[in-house]
Amino acid sequence: MPGRSLEDFSLAYSEDNEISINVGGFKKKMRSNTLLRFPETRLGKLLSCHSKESILELCDDYDDAKNEFYFDRNPELFPYVLHFYNTGKLHVMGELCVFSFSQEIEYWGINEFFIDSCCSYSYHGRKMEPGQEKWEDQSDRESTSSSFDEILAFYNDAAKFDRQPFGNIRRQLWLALDNPGYSVLSRIFSVLSIVVVLGSIVTMCLNSLPDFQLVDSYGKAEEDPRFEIVEHFGIAWFTFELMARFAVAPDFLKFFKHALNLIDLMSILPFYITLIVNLVVESSPALANLGRVAQVLRLMRIFRILKLARHSTGLRSLGATLKYSYREVGLLLLYLSVGISIFSVVAYTIEKEENEGLATIPACWWWATVSMTTVGYGDVVPGTTAGKLTASACILAGILVVVLPITLIFNKFSHFYRRQKQLESAMRSCDFGDGMKEVPSVNLRDYYAYKVKSLMASFTNLSRSTPSELSLDDSLH
Repeated sequence: MPGRSLEDFSLAYSEDNEISINVGGFKKKMRSNTLLRFPETRLGKLLSCHSKESILELCDDYDDAKNEFYFDRNPELFPYVLHFYNTGKLHVMGELCVFSFSQEIEYWGINEFFIDSCCSYSYHGRKMEPGQEKWEDQSDRESTSSSFDEILAFYNDAAKFDRQPFGNIRRQLWLALDNPGYSVLSRIFSVLSIVVVLGSIVTMCLNSLPDFQLVDSYGKAEEDPRFEIVEHFGIAWFTFELMARFAVAPDFLKFFKHALNLIDLMSILPFYITLIVNLVVESSPALANLGRVAQVLRLMRIFRILKLARHSTGLRSLGATLKYSYREVGLLLLYLSVGISIFSVVAYTIEKEENEGLATIPACWWWATVSMTTVGYGDVVPGTTAGKLTASACILAGILVVVLPITLIFNKFSHFYRRQKQLESAMRSCDFGDGMKEVPSVNLRDYYAYKVKSLMASFTNLSRSTPSELSLDDSLH
C-alpha cells in the first residue's frame, strides 16, 4: 500500500480514530475504540490486519485513499449491527425474517447470545419452529393467496362468455344467479329463493304435527293437499333454479364441482327418486319394501336448509371454518375421547354394583359423553359419594377440554367472515357492461410476498434436512 508500511498498518487503527464503513451504499464512520470492544467480530478483526490482502479477506473492497471498507451486504440490516456495537445488545423487529437476520449476524461475527431478553424468546421460538407461526399471520397470507386466486377464477369464468353466443346476456344472467347482491335482479332472485326454501322447511315441519296428518280409507297416512301443493311448487322452483344456473354456466364440466351446486342437486334428487320408487312399487307390489326407501328419502328434505349458504355469508364462512379447522376439531374429539374413556371406566368400577344404569362400560360411555359435553340429561346419575366426585371431575374436565379449541375456531370464523365480505365486495365491483375492461383491484405485493416466502420456506426446510434424509430421498427417487 503506497505511503504506509505494513508495520504501521494496524497501528493506525489502534488509536482513537475513525474508519469509514460502506455497506451496500450505506456509509457510516465508526470509532476504533467502539470496534475494539468486540475484537472477535468482523469489524473488530479489521483493526488487527497487517496487509491489504488480510483486509480483503474480511471485506469485499478497500479504498486506501479514502480509508473506506466496502461490504456487499444488505444495508437495511446493518443498523441492527451498529446498534449492537453501540449498546452491546441485539434487537430483532417482528417483521424481520429470522433466518436472514441469523445469516447476517453470523457474517458479522456476532453471536446470538447478544440478543436482548426482550427479543430472545420470540426470536428463538420463530427460528426453532419455522412452520409454527402465529395463526393470524398465517391465515392472512392464506387469505391473500386464496382470495386472489378466487377473484382470478371468477374473472376468468366471466371472460369465457366473450367467446360464446349471446355472451353478454348470459354473463349478466350468470352474475345475477350466482352472485346475490350484484344487481337489483340478483337481489330479487335471492329473496325469492330464500322465501321458497324457508316455506319448504316450514311445510315439512307442520306436516309432522298430528293436526295436519290425514289418513285415507285404508288407514294409510297421506300428505295434506295444501302442503303437497307447496312442496311441488318448491321442487319446481329448485329445479328451475338449478337448470337456469346450469344453462348460463361458463363451464358445464366444472359446474357440479362447486359445492353449492351439489347442494342444489341434492335438494331435489330425493323428490324425483321418491317419485320413481312410488311408481315402481305401484306397478310391482312385490317390491313394496322399496316404500321404506321413499320414507327415508323424504327425510332428506331437511338438507334444503343448506341452500341458504348461497345467500348467507355467515354460512359460507362457517363451512370454510370447518374445512380449515380440522386440526382443532380433531384435537377436540381426541381430548373428549380420552376423557370419556377414562371417566367411563372409573364410573363403571365405582357404580357397577350400586347403579343399574352404570352396570356396563358402554352405558358409562353414554353417561361420560353427556357429562363432559355439559348436556346433562339426568337419565343416569351416580349414587355413591365417590361416583359424584367422579362426575364433578368429569364435568370440570369437559368444560376445559371444550373451551380450549373453541377460541381458535372462533378466531378462524371471524377471519373467514371478513375475508368473504371483502371477496364479495371485490366481485361486485367488477364491471362487465361492455365486456372485459379491467382486472379487479387486488394486492399484488402481498400475493407476491406470500409466494416468495413459501418458496424460501421450502428451500429452508430442504437445507435443514440431514444428510441421511437427503440420501434417503435420492434413493427413493
